Amino acid sequence: MPELPEVETMRRGLLPTIGGVISAITEPSIPYRPIKIEPGIEQFRKRALGATVVAVDRVAKRVLVRLCTGDSIVMQPKMAGIAMVSSPPTDQHTRMVFDLAGAAVDHFLYWDRRGLGTVCLWTQEQIAEHLGPLKLGPDASIVDQITFLDRFGHIDREVKVALLDQRVVCGIGNLYAAEILHAAKVHPSARCSQLNKSTWKRIHRETIRILCEAIEKEGSTLSDGTYRNAINGEGRFQNQHRVYDRADETCITCQKGTIQRIVQAQRSTFFCPTCQKEA
Repeated sequence: MPELPEVETMRRGLLPTIGGVISAITEPSIPYRPIKIEPGIEQFRKRALGATVVAVDRVAKRVLVRLCTGDSIVMQPKMAGIAMVSSPPTDQHTRMVFDLAGAAVDHFLYWDRRGLGTVCLWTQEQIAEHLGPLKLGPDASIVDQITFLDRFGHIDREVKVALLDQRVVCGIGNLYAAEILHAAKVHPSARCSQLNKSTWKRIHRETIRILCEAIEKEGSTLSDGTYRNAINGEGRFQNQHRVYDRADETCITCQKGTIQRIVQAQRSTFFCPTCQKEA
């Protein structure tokens, strides 16, 4: 589930690792499917042990712990991963632990209940190859209006599906796409190419507003409780959700419509047919 606001919260939570020297790297033995670690753990240790953390960045839905060697530890949470500096929700799902010397915290770790995420040690060239502009669009939380309209305006796809395409803009996932379109009063099945300029300006405005507000509230912790921030606390933006996972409930916005759930590109979409009328 972690999308741009949750991963940005993780990035900010890992800032106390800056200045720390990686003194040990542990891959705990647990009875669950292993995550992808690239390169293998021994080569990972050979390259990363003794390196100093010089920065913590985010690209789309990945956290990058930058090292003085030029390499970066790239953590991709996917469905249920968390990058943390505190004790994890459960010990049995801790995938990698990086001990630190000389930092404000004594370690950071990657935790993943479902085992779908990845931890990679990439060179600058690999980061450019996997996360550069040929693979990812501009960051959805800061993209300017002109670029946003230019990238979406001529796509002949349903707008909800297009918002999930990381090559167009990056960072938006299923939850925030639903909330953005509801706030913009746009039906999720509308075709991008049929929306006028003023509608796209509204979608852009709500994209920036919702993502920035969600970051301020440290993301959304859903009913399964999986997402936590870097110190094992809950996000607060779930209290602002208008449509996501509220099927068959009365719309909070208009107090008239009933939230509906449809499936688009094999993903659940939630919307209010009264607020978000079909063209």
